[in-house]
Amino acid sequence: MDDKRAGPLIAAATFLGLGLGGFIDGILLHQILQWHQMLSNILPPDTLENAKVNMFWDGIFHAGTWVLTFVGVMLLWRLLGRGGGVFSKLVFFGGLIFGWGVFNIMDSVFNHYLFAFHNVREEVANPQRWNHGFLVFGLAQAIAGWVMIRRGQGRRTDSQIS
Repeated sequence: MDDKRAGPLIAAATFLGLGLGGFIDGILLHQILQWHQMLSNILPPDTLENAKVNMFWDGIFHAGTWVLTFVGVMLLWRLLGRGGGVFSKLVFFGGLIFGWGVFNIMDSVFNHYLFAFHNVREEVANPQRWNHGFLVFGLAQAIAGWVMIRRGQGRRTDSQIS
């Protein structure tokens, strides 16, 4: 599978990875574990009003991750609808992992460091350790995904999309 033919599949999988990675973050870290909310470093959710503001911005965050996921689905739909394309499971899953990693890197850079909207864990002695670990995890994901994409592009065991 050459780079030119893999491009649409990589784009679709990367957008899906960005969106699904955001959903994993929002559902697992924000809602289930309640480690942080979107603005919890600025407005700790210790009052009803602060909790409502955080919930609103968590909703905006989820709307954004929905848009990224929708774009990925539309790109994949377009690729499948064209026919004659090539589908590689390794490229596709590599793109998902790459996109998730890119999401985690961007979340780290913008939300944890640049704007300091929240930390990965708010209620711990050293939240920066968790922020650094999250960034390293995102970098590892992006690298692993990229390696999978490159390996998948070198293989000839792809499926034809008809």
